Amino acid sequence: MKEPKQLSVSAIENGTVIDHIPASALFKVIQILGLDKISNQITFGTNLESKKLGQKAIIKLEGIFFEDDDINRIALVAPEAKLNIIRAYEVVDKNVVKVPDQITGIAKCFNPKCITNFEPVTTRFKVVSKKDVALKCHYCEKITDQEHLVIL
Repeated sequence: MKEPKQLSVSAIENGTVIDHIPASALFKVIQILGLDKISNQITFGTNLESKKLGQKAIIKLEGIFFEDDDINRIALVAPEAKLNIIRAYEVVDKNVVKVPDQITGIAKCFNPKCITNFEPVTTRFKVVSKKDVALKCHYCEKITDQEHLVIL
């Protein structure tokens, strides 16, 4: 019996690997991080087998490292994602993204009548659920759930 052919993805020298993204959230992560507008090498895979998620996605980014706001954005759509920091082809740091207790200026309030949707006011939310992300608006107190979440 022949061995199945296996294609491998080249390692990155310096950059970030975002792993354990729910397969359904891959393109949302690409969009919210603006990865469709960069010229760095990006490799991604989706619908990969995962014991934890069933199906997962992964993104490898050459020469890209993220700030806290970007990591918070990832956490909102992929709350169990892991970030592996690569330097000289070695994993030097592993971080599990964490949904913070407060979200400021990175998500839109679901309530069309909220002041943040028609005045130049920075959005502020209290996180009321971290597993299935749900945010309570500081101004109108409406809850924005994961399904209606819009990342700014």
